Amino acid sequence: MKTALAWLKASRVASQTYIFLPLLFGQAYFVSQGGKLDWYVLVLAHLFGLFNQLYIVYANDYADIEADRLNMTFNIFSGGSRVLIDGDLRPVQLKNATLVMVGLNLLCGIALIVFYHRWLALPLIMAGIVLLWMYSYPPFKLSYRGGGELLQIVGVGVVLPLLGYYAQAGKLIGFSWLLFLTILPTQLACAMATSLPDEPSDRLANKQTASVLLGSHATKLAVIGLNFISILVFPWVAWLEPGDDRVWLVLAVPILANAILCFFNKSQPGSLTLTIFNFFAVLVTLSLMCGMTVAAFSMSS
Repeated sequence: MKTALAWLKASRVASQTYIFLPLLFGQAYFVSQGGKLDWYVLVLAHLFGLFNQLYIVYANDYADIEADRLNMTFNIFSGGSRVLIDGDLRPVQLKNATLVMVGLNLLCGIALIVFYHRWLALPLIMAGIVLLWMYSYPPFKLSYRGGGELLQIVGVGVVLPLLGYYAQAGKLIGFSWLLFLTILPTQLACAMATSLPDEPSDRLANKQTASVLLGSHATKLAVIGLNFISILVFPWVAWLEPGDDRVWLVLAVPILANAILCFFNKSQPGSLTLTIFNFFAVLVTLSLMCGMTVAAFSMSS
């Protein structure tokens, strides 16, 4: 029982939403174009999403053990799962679990090729695997050298929506690249916001995250500004007309959550107010992706 709880803790199930929504949005966008949802493909795509999220959290915990030991200001949005720091699991267990998840990721891509002739599925999945390797592991280790947040948004904001769309459509032609003008700024804001609690330990570990490079206050302002860009751009790049009521259904929660962030822009690592800032920053991104997904599915009715 204790071991099962340790693996549940290591799996950080709540972070599955970061993967689930962009992947589902890609499929919803296909449906908005008149496509018919294949439920077997959807299940297979989200099995990949599950294995991909587990690969990310296990691999990052294993790679970041030294920085996490220094981290005294983590919260529920940052600092890893702490299973290695708390002695719940051994490093070799997470290393082996990471390799298993890599195999399961690849197996999902192979299944999409064998059963549905989705030839680009495996390259897209491999791209996601490589991005995490470049983020956390030598020789790139860009989360330490700077640019880690950019890798995050390529993986979550580009690879996942494209894979979701391609898995259903069987082609990438038809996906509007203008949508990335809405997706990418808020995904970057989310990645920057979740680096904020770890800023003191990242600085000690010489980890060049956005909050270390820019400073805490400038990072918070950038988060608010990037979210504002996504909100502002959405009505002009989406498949909905700017006057469509569904535009405001998509934007209502992100607008409110981003406004609330302004009241917590002086919060410090380790404080409850920074946890609140993180919550609303994540809420902007997830509610925008969720709203876009629901709006896209609604176009089929």
